[in-house]
Amino acid sequence: MADLGLPERARRHRELQRTLPGGLVSSDADHLPGRLVASWQRSQDYGVPLDDIEPSFVGTLNDESLFFECGREVLAGLHQTLANEPVSLMLTDADGLVLNRMSGDSSLLRALDKVHLAPGFAYAERTVGTNGLGLAIADRVPTVVRADEHYALSLCTYTCAAVPVLDPLTGQLEGCVNLTTWSTQSSDLLLALAQSAASNTSALMLARSRGQRPRPAQRGEVFRVETPRLEPGSGTLAELGPGWTDAVGRARAAIADGRIVAAVGEEGSGRATALAQAMRREYPRERILAASPPAPQDSEAWIGLWTPELGKPDTGILVRDVDRLPAWVAEHIRDLVLQARVRSTAGTQVPFCVTAGSFEAIPAALAPLVDTVVAVPALRERTEDVMPLAHHVARRTRGRVVTVTPSAQTALTGCGWPGNVRQLVDAVTQAARRTDTLDVRHLPADVLSGSTRRLTRIEAFERDEIVRVLTRPGTSMQEAAVELGMSRATVYRKLAQYDIHVPRPGS
Repeated sequence: MADLGLPERARRHRELQRTLPGGLVSSDADHLPGRLVASWQRSQDYGVPLDDIEPSFVGTLNDESLFFECGREVLAGLHQTLANEPVSLMLTDADGLVLNRMSGDSSLLRALDKVHLAPGFAYAERTVGTNGLGLAIADRVPTVVRADEHYALSLCTYTCAAVPVLDPLTGQLEGCVNLTTWSTQSSDLLLALAQSAASNTSALMLARSRGQRPRPAQRGEVFRVETPRLEPGSGTLAELGPGWTDAVGRARAAIADGRIVAAVGEEGSGRATALAQAMRREYPRERILAASPPAPQDSEAWIGLWTPELGKPDTGILVRDVDRLPAWVAEHIRDLVLQARVRSTAGTQVPFCVTAGSFEAIPAALAPLVDTVVAVPALRERTEDVMPLAHHVARRTRGRVVTVTPSAQTALTGCGWPGNVRQLVDAVTQAARRTDTLDVRHLPADVLSGSTRRLTRIEAFERDEIVRVLTRPGTSMQEAAVELGMSRATVYRKLAQYDIHVPRPGS
């Protein structure tokens, strides 16, 4: 094994193996996995000590989230089947903070207490180095870290299997399921159990959400942004309000100066569209490649699709949702971007831009590259854009001009649009496919409901039925109550409960 360029942990691997009790060695010192070495390098860069660790104690736990509620229930059921096994079952949040812990083995629990693998302590790579849950969160893939694969020696008596859990509606990383046992125990089934628990947690979260469809799996799309049509939503529609115009203008100015730009804001607000428009205005003839993150296990193939284009004088690159990239992918992209910028000559740099939820969410490897951060306002903060976007989407969907009634305009501009432009596009597209005159009755029920709390499927069905009946032309409140099988007082109470606002004709 060549030592050049390897972290100290890798160079000391053989020596550390000789110091461990027999049977605890898991890795071939000459064939170390790339992910493991990359994690060791990050641990070294974070300043994590090799000999012992001191996890940070946070103490404040979010035990009211849907993820925690569902995950705890799933692990409780699994714990009953493993009550006599030396296995500890845990949930952590997206930052590696341990939320709970279950085990029927008191000696294992006492040992875990000594290394502070307990509720309230943060076990991310940054604080304790390479470990199962920290690496699973960093790379967003199911992970097993065995014995001497841990960065710190004090953890080498354990084997950990961890699987990330994503919100089925938003795709955001919620945390992970972690199973820990002694290194002397067989770990063949540990990862399978963790994967099953994570999958069941995600399924239960979906069942207890608002009955919405799960977010499609990340496919790692790489596509060319064509001149006549940019991103869904704004498309080539450039004449919008001051919030949008300012964001595009700031991005364009930064791109013109050769700076790397990050567009941040809520999902669906048009971050990628703003960057694409800014790039296109500054580079009207060059091609622009937009890349969306893949499923973590497909990252290597995804990187090969577009990174060869980095640094070419006629190509701009836009990488979306970099806050969803595995740590090793972010590090690889950073290295390639730096190499491309060194090769580029002054005045010929074509932009490299990224999008993320916030600057803080950008992976640590990529954040130092960002020269300019442009905040794209949420749609609810730029209501003047709602109707221009709605008319644009309706015309594009229908192939001709679509009339929007006053009551529908009132509903559209009055909606809070928690899903931003993406939600508006979906709502108007769905409505425009049915009619040339878009009325309030053609709009989805959630456009007319201001409720932000999670609804059960029964509640969502009830809300949708109330909206369906009340938006039927000429239906009085008394007629609606009769059809719904409720009293008028109950209908009014339900309207308040779901925060339903149905504009009447002429409003």
